[in-house]
Amino acid sequence: MIHHISVAAKNPQHVAKVLAEIFKGQAVTFPPHPESYMVLALDEHGTAVEVYPLGSQIIPGVGQDGCSFERNLQTSQFTATHAAVSVPASQTEIEQIGAREGWRVVRCDRESFFDVIEFWVENNLMLELLTPEMTSQYLAFTQQPDVLKFFVGKN
Repeated sequence: MIHHISVAAKNPQHVAKVLAEIFKGQAVTFPPHPESYMVLALDEHGTAVEVYPLGSQIIPGVGQDGCSFERNLQTSQFTATHAAVSVPASQTEIEQIGAREGWRVVRCDRESFFDVIEFWVENNLMLELLTPEMTSQYLAFTQQPDVLKFFVGKN
């Protein structure tokens, strides 16, 4: 299980507040990296999203030192990084929040296996949000004993 992920945004504080609204959680500062925030879903899984300034990079430490943060200002506005996240918000709530922010929001059918809501944070970062109904579909698909048959030989 993934308990937290990190993403980058042009306006980390604002993005953290919007995500906290969808997660029905809280946005707090993230002291290890200046101008960064953590969204805490305050759920039974410890779900969280760290939101760093765009261009942030995590660099491996030296020897026994842990990682450190650097900033690369020559970065793309898009990334392959995304996450599917179960949220307590309804599709209507997600659509209203996206419309308020001017961010793309679209419900998508993933090959008839399950639906997600593509929520385009700042119109750059795609999060696949799953309402409680969509979470049930997703789990029904991924927890099938023969789920691997859908992926084997597709590459």
